[in-house]
Amino acid sequence: MTNERDRLIDAALEHVIFDGMSDKAIAAGARDIGMSAGLVRVHLPRGGADLAAAYHRRGDAALREWLATTPLQGRFPDRITDAVMHRLMLSNREMARSGAVVMALPQNAALGARLIWETADAIWDGLGDTSDDVNWYSKRATLSTVFGATVLYWLGDDSPELEETRSFLDRRIDGVMRFEKIKGRLANLPGLGALASAATSWIHRPKAHPAPGRMRDGLRPASEQGDA
Repeated sequence: MTNERDRLIDAALEHVIFDGMSDKAIAAGARDIGMSAGLVRVHLPRGGADLAAAYHRRGDAALREWLATTPLQGRFPDRITDAVMHRLMLSNREMARSGAVVMALPQNAALGARLIWETADAIWDGLGDTSDDVNWYSKRATLSTVFGATVLYWLGDDSPELEETRSFLDRRIDGVMRFEKIKGRLANLPGLGALASAATSWIHRPKAHPAPGRMRDGLRPASEQGDA
């Protein structure tokens, strides 16, 4: 059953095309469903930033579901490309553009970076990544950079079937793959691999579940987030 926060988000998104990811769109959505201004601030305390985050996380949730039910074929780089392209297709470009404008504000930079990281995490998890060391972080950091750049390219791409975006993405991923090969060779040099391993042996992937009561983006615990 759709909760009150989801209802507010749904209603506010109807106004984004005219008002952007903004307090104005949220207020209009609240009026549509008869929600008080006080309750609006409970559900979306940061206004447009929270609305943009909610929309983005809905796309990530749909991506996770798609990856869980769709066996991707081909080379691993091709599977990453397919996952990224599908994530783009899950977004309305005007909605994404409005969200990008909000996340470009200095006060929202950390949240914007976190959202991109969450998308990279969804892709790696969906592709079966089981790393439990520093590689867990490096994979997501690298893909976050690739995804962020690709989103910016996609927002201005008017080529048929987004061919130019896919070509751009392929080039970025090929560059990452070449870097990984070089890194692998360096790790095999006598003494260097052992030194690097010793220096990063304390790094492990974070725990899967947040501690009870932990707040997510200043809202409710992650387990209670309808759009997480």
